[in-house]
Amino acid sequence: MSCLRARTRLCGLAISLAVAGCTIAPPPGTPSSPVAQVLPPDARELAYGSTTAEVFRNPEVADKIHALFGLDWLPATSGGGQILLGAAAFFREGGPVGLVRVGSTEYVAVTGCVPGTCDSHRALLLIEAGGSRLLARIDEGGFVHYYGYGGAGLMRDTAPLVVDSGLRALYRTGNPFPSSRS
Repeated sequence: MSCLRARTRLCGLAISLAVAGCTIAPPPGTPSSPVAQVLPPDARELAYGSTTAEVFRNPEVADKIHALFGLDWLPATSGGGQILLGAAAFFREGGPVGLVRVGSTEYVAVTGCVPGTCDSHRALLLIEAGGSRLLARIDEGGFVHYYGYGGAGLMRDTAPLVVDSGLRALYRTGNPFPSSRS
């Protein structure tokens, strides 16, 4: 009897491992992630500034960036939204400004992080060429928040797919975020 129980447990373990290794296709109609690549540096990446601070002060996109994050721009403790430190804190330590193509659309990519916690509190802002659409992702120590500005269809399906594809492309060229500093 104990031999049968041991076999049953081993069989159950084998089945569990086999099931855990399987991948499940997404439901029909689920959008797929667009292909993304980092483009070689050129003047287009500097359209709004050469540093994170310059981009956020650029009169062409500054108001749009604040509108993108809405109440989350300010810390939650001072009447802001759901981001404890506020979105602005995630760009205090700016990374390099770059250029990525996601699908057929080019974006200026701006990275940043909260000083001292760059490994866990990071942000990516994508500004479509021309500045009419903005997408962003904030990684808040295990919680991910997505943002879209410039059209109703940007949030639910588009923002996460586009921003995550852009982020993966940036990572293929190395860590796109500033390193942690104390």
